Amino acid sequence: MKKYKKVVVGGTFDRLHLGHKALLRKAFEVGKYVYIGLTADEMTKKKPYAEKILPYRIRLNDLLKFFEVNGYKNYRIIKIHSAIGFTAEMKELDAIVVSEETYKGALLVNKARREKGLKPLEIVKIGIVKSKLGNKISSSLIRAGLIDPFGNPRHRR
Repeated sequence: MKKYKKVVVGGTFDRLHLGHKALLRKAFEVGKYVYIGLTADEMTKKKPYAEKILPYRIRLNDLLKFFEVNGYKNYRIIKIHSAIGFTAEMKELDAIVVSEETYKGALLVNKARREKGLKPLEIVKIGIVKSKLGNKISSSLIRAGLIDPFGNPRHRR
C-alpha cells in the first residue's frame, strides 16, 4: 500500500542511470501520485561538465520512456527553475524523496515551506547507488566518460 498521497522528487536526470532509477522507483513505491521537478537548462550551467548535459527536451523524453516501460501512470513532470521549484507553493504535497546526497535539498524545501506557512514534507531517503569503481553512480562521472549509466567502468583510449 502507498504511504503518501502526493510525493515530489526532483533533479536534472541527465543520462538516466541506476541511481536516478532507484530514486524514481522509491517515489512511485511510496506515493500514489508523483510530481517530478525536472531542472530547466539554465539551472545546469554550473554543474561539472555542464556543456555535456543533455538538453531539457531529451532528459524529459528519457523520463517519459522510463515511466512508460515501468508502467508508471500517476505522475506529472514540471520544469523547475530553482532548487526549491514548486514545492513551496503546492500545499497538498506529503513527502519528498531524496538520496543521501540530496538530503540537504529536502531540508531547504521544508524551510521554504515553513516560511510560507505550509507543513513540512516527510523526507524519504534512499541510499547511494555505487558504481563498480566503488564510488557513487553520478551523471558527472558518466559525462566525464569514467562510467556508463549502469556503473561499469569505461575504458579510456
